[in-house]
Amino acid sequence: MLLQACINGARDASQHPWLSADEALSADDAARAVAAGAQEIHVHPKDAAGRDSLAATDVARWVRAIRAACPGVPVGVTTGAWAEPDSERRTAAIAGWTVLPDYASVNWHEAGADEVAAALIDRGVGVEAGIWDGPGLEAWRRSPVRADCLRVLVELPDEAVETMRGHAEGLIAHIAREEPMLPILLHGEDRSAWAAFDLAVERGLDSRVGLEDTLTLPDGRPASGNASLVRAAVARRKALEDARS
Repeated sequence: MLLQACINGARDASQHPWLSADEALSADDAARAVAAGAQEIHVHPKDAAGRDSLAATDVARWVRAIRAACPGVPVGVTTGAWAEPDSERRTAAIAGWTVLPDYASVNWHEAGADEVAAALIDRGVGVEAGIWDGPGLEAWRRSPVRADCLRVLVELPDEAVETMRGHAEGLIAHIAREEPMLPILLHGEDRSAWAAFDLAVERGLDSRVGLEDTLTLPDGRPASGNASLVRAAVARRKALEDARS
């Protein structure tokens, strides 16, 4: 089971001390997460004002900083439309990247996903196909680059735990039917974060934890940082696996 650390996301820096526009501080936190058991880092590069950015200078600063702090660990970035709503500008930004991440997430419910994914693949960057809902699933199912993706992210919203499983199981079943060899990384957000992690362990899927997805530990206490979330995930995975053996 791959465990990815999603260290910041689009959250405002005021929500947690480790959510920072300073790439050096975030790189230090990423290194702590790796030491705690994370195998990959997913990060949203920021501009000087703390906004998510696809600009070449910002992507280069952040990817370099995290690679320096976490040598040998794959580093991925976002291509979310909130960072650049115009899909042509998003593809142009990717074409101008001077330091390439190992992978990048592409949300298939967003306009221009096929073109953004193709631009990444053309540059040798792995594509995580973000599937949030039925329309995104259908767009990905029709995509000419579907089979060229690195993995599929089944991304569950901040929803009640009681509805999370049905939502997740439906998306997983359709994805597995279309591309049975593609790895699936399942994760939730806020209320669904830990329940989705448990389901990923149950189903033998990859998953992720970090301040992008949740600010709290499984018992509801505030997380001190990404490392504490990763440690909790590692312990929770072991406890769930031991209970099944």
